[in-house]
Amino acid sequence: MKHSFRWFGKKDKIKLKEILQVGVNSIVTALHDIPIGDVWDEKSIIKQKKYIEHYGLKWSVVESVPIHEDIFLQKGNYNKYINNYKKTIINLSKSGIKYICYNFMPILDWTRTDLKKKLPNGSRTLEFNKFSLIAFDLYVLKRKNHSYSKTEIKISKEYFKKLSSEEIKTLSQNIIAGLPGSENEYSLREFKNKLELYKNYTKSKIRENLIYFLKSIIPTAEKHGVFMCIHPDDPPDDLFNIPRIVSTFDDLKYIFKNVPSINNGLTFCTGSLGSKKRNNIIKIFNEYSNRVHFIHLRNIVNVDEKIFYESSHLSGSIDMYEIIKNILIEEQKRKKVNKKNFEIFMRPDHGLQILDDINKKINPGYSLLGRMKGLAELEGLSIAISKQLYQ
Repeated sequence: MKHSFRWFGKKDKIKLKEILQVGVNSIVTALHDIPIGDVWDEKSIIKQKKYIEHYGLKWSVVESVPIHEDIFLQKGNYNKYINNYKKTIINLSKSGIKYICYNFMPILDWTRTDLKKKLPNGSRTLEFNKFSLIAFDLYVLKRKNHSYSKTEIKISKEYFKKLSSEEIKTLSQNIIAGLPGSENEYSLREFKNKLELYKNYTKSKIRENLIYFLKSIIPTAEKHGVFMCIHPDDPPDDLFNIPRIVSTFDDLKYIFKNVPSINNGLTFCTGSLGSKKRNNIIKIFNEYSNRVHFIHLRNIVNVDEKIFYESSHLSGSIDMYEIIKNILIEEQKRKKVNKKNFEIFMRPDHGLQILDDINKKINPGYSLLGRMKGLAELEGLSIAISKQLYQ
């Protein structure tokens, strides 16, 4: 695997000179200042690329080129924004950047309900609790057209009763204020209005819109040697009655069957896929391994189907040994075909807040020390498995 590290641009409190000391060569980043839907011009891409290279690093993967809401809805100027997306693909390719991670999660990007969950050893982590989200929906947003079960409503009501006004405020901010990588931040009114736009959108309709988008852009990606890497839904569960369409084995099967090009690929995110307990993520990887162009390695503890929290990279509900073993086997298959370009870009996805990072203001999930620790663990495990397999 080619080790990489996510960086949120010049506004990131973690600097490139610090990332260089972590022991990676590749950076995963984006042009966060360009409005969603606008073309990433070649000049801006090159400027960012050269800035990264000044520190002895290389911009290898884009995460992400966000998708405009008109494309999600297939309304308004959606064809204009698709054409802009194609121009961005071309400009990235001209600049030597060939891997684009993106997602198809309307309104909310990745979502957590607690950004400072304290673990027994004093470190802090991120948690998603579906009952917390339902409580926010029912008693803060006060949405009427929901489809929650009586049990879900009962548990969420009891949870909400125990919250202080400050805790309610924090919960609301955690959900709608936008997490790192998300380009959107909403007020309560704006958020409710956004949800209204999707009230008649079924899973089938959102799937159709994704396939239309992919059929439009993949020929451009093929022509310019760019690999699109769709990121699974995080969490892989419907939120606010908006269907998730990249959550399971069957979801991926549908996407790759309808757009079979190898340039239509996957960001294999263990934390996202693994937080749905019914997902067999080893099976998912092995079925679509030839389409895995980018990897996020993260571990989680599945408390139950409704609650999970992020753990250290080698402890949790996900068998990281088996994951890495299968990745290395796939890379050896690729090596037989292409000896120069067989390794897959991987980044340690999130990290616990530990030691000095606990008192620092960081992008949630993106601590320096926690991710560095995770990368070291993953690298050590990878070396051990590689020697076991091939020496």
